[in-house]
Amino acid sequence: MAGMDNNVLHIVGGGMAGSEAAWQAANAGLRVVIHEMRPKVGTFAHRTGKLAEMVCSNSFRSDDDEHNAVGLLHWEMRAAGSLIMAAADANRLPAGGALAVDREGFSQMVTERLRAHPNVSVSTEEITALPTEGQWIIATGPLTSQALGEAIRRETGQDSLAFFDAIAPIVHADSIDMSVAWRQSRYDKGETEEERTAYINCPLERAQYEAFIDAILAAEKTAFHEGEDTPYFDGCLPIEVMAERGRETLRHGPMKPVGLTNPHAPDRKPWAVVQLRRDNALGTLYNMVGFQTKMKYGSQVEVFRMIPGLEGARFARLGGIHRNSFINSPTLLDTRLRLKSRPNIRFAGQITGVEGYVESAAMGLLAGRLAAAEALGRALPEVPADSAMGALVHHITGGADAKTFQPMNVNFGLFRPLDGVRGGRRGRRERYKAYTDRAKAAWRAWLDADRSGAAAR
Repeated sequence: MAGMDNNVLHIVGGGMAGSEAAWQAANAGLRVVIHEMRPKVGTFAHRTGKLAEMVCSNSFRSDDDEHNAVGLLHWEMRAAGSLIMAAADANRLPAGGALAVDREGFSQMVTERLRAHPNVSVSTEEITALPTEGQWIIATGPLTSQALGEAIRRETGQDSLAFFDAIAPIVHADSIDMSVAWRQSRYDKGETEEERTAYINCPLERAQYEAFIDAILAAEKTAFHEGEDTPYFDGCLPIEVMAERGRETLRHGPMKPVGLTNPHAPDRKPWAVVQLRRDNALGTLYNMVGFQTKMKYGSQVEVFRMIPGLEGARFARLGGIHRNSFINSPTLLDTRLRLKSRPNIRFAGQITGVEGYVESAAMGLLAGRLAAAEALGRALPEVPADSAMGALVHHITGGADAKTFQPMNVNFGLFRPLDGVRGGRRGRRERYKAYTDRAKAAWRAWLDADRSGAAAR
């Protein structure tokens, strides 16, 4: 890669983080090349060669920006002109208080906007080594190719760090028995009737639930060479792993029967409930919420058809399991997401040890802005620790214990305490509102500093 133009930013990976990084840097005036090996080199999880293709879920989780940390992250990204959030908002589906999107429309919009940008080009060249010249962002996500993964391990000297994510099944809506199931969001959450009925609910009596748990425990599972101590991320546990932790675990997790009333039997409270969330704009596909699994395909069909209302279910996609690799960011990255041993390379997205679509895109947003400011000779202050962005980036680049570092969703536990004492005497909602007010002020100030630097250039 000799003779490489240092005024061009190269981004490896066209997922959430890579797409957002490209958008931010290109809008700052930097020329960007996105190196996305798909569709020339595929992965088992992706179906297309489009940018920002969603594979595990279609949800960006809560959109409440006053009392929820991920909702605050949504707000910060929107304030920074995020392409990922613009595409999510444009392709939004009813999901109560959550932000769920139509997968196809979402990735199509991201792809079209980036390919139309005059400062962006896309290459299908597979990058197999860490570059020694030029400005780069590695945003290859949880499915980093084997060759590049080996190159990263050789450079960092770290043993492979990985956990396993699982993909939830998707059901054809017209195969769900609505004489048994019903539409309702928990606690009727949502401003419109469409939002209040965004989920399909399948109720289980106690005996049905117990039989269901027995079937999950007895089902054939996908085996791994890594052994039985595979470090799953707690926010995305396969249902069989949850069931193994105790027979009541699922009933107090994704199958909790709270905030719901079955109109077919309003006087009888279900023992457990399986929820399905709309997965596309047409409303023809529904995602089984929290039902990521490593059961073999034949077992999945047999076990999931035990659920009342899904006896005749047809599956558009069955669940799966995949390796999700990440680096030990607290030891390897500086606070500007640069690799300490090669500061011309930044990392962004899930490979840094954040978990979730939103968190991945947020790290891409920061990496793109930081790379652009550096390349264009603009001073940019440290990302404020009181913002959601800053809480995440400070956690992964030094706040977390490197010896026990594991992927993390954004949460208020990562934020600097209020008034010197975490929580103080405030109630939880008041405390969370105080966190978000402080974060928004800090983030606005940082964006203003970035804009001022760009205007002065």
